[in-house]
Amino acid sequence: MTKSEKKEQAKVSSEDKHASEKDEQKEKKSVPIKDVPIKEETPEEKLKTTQEKLLRTMAEMENQRRRFEKEKQEAFEFGGFNFAAESLSLIDNIDRAIISFKNDESLKN
Repeated sequence: MTKSEKKEQAKVSSEDKHASEKDEQKEKKSVPIKDVPIKEETPEEKLKTTQEKLLRTMAEMENQRRRFEKEKQEAFEFGGFNFAAESLSLIDNIDRAIISFKNDESLKN
C-alpha cells in the first residue's frame, strides 16, 4: 500500500467515525421525551388571560398616545428655537457681507 492510499484510507475511516458520531447524536435527539401531561386551560382561565392581555395592550396604547402627545408639544415649544438660532446666524453673515462690501476699496471705484 502506498502513502497516498494509506492517507486516503485514514481519511475515509475518520469520515466514517464522524458520520457515526453524528448518527448517534441524531438518535439521542430523536429519543422521545416522557409524555408530560399538558394542562388544558378552562374557558374561564382563557378568558382571564385574554382579558389581562387586552388590559395590558390598552395600557400600552394609552402610554404610547401620551408619549406622542408630549413629543408633539415639545416639538412646538422648542422647534422655533432652532429656527431662530439658524436665522440669527444667517442674518449675522449677511450683515458681515454688507459691511465687507462697503469697506472693500476695489469695489468703490
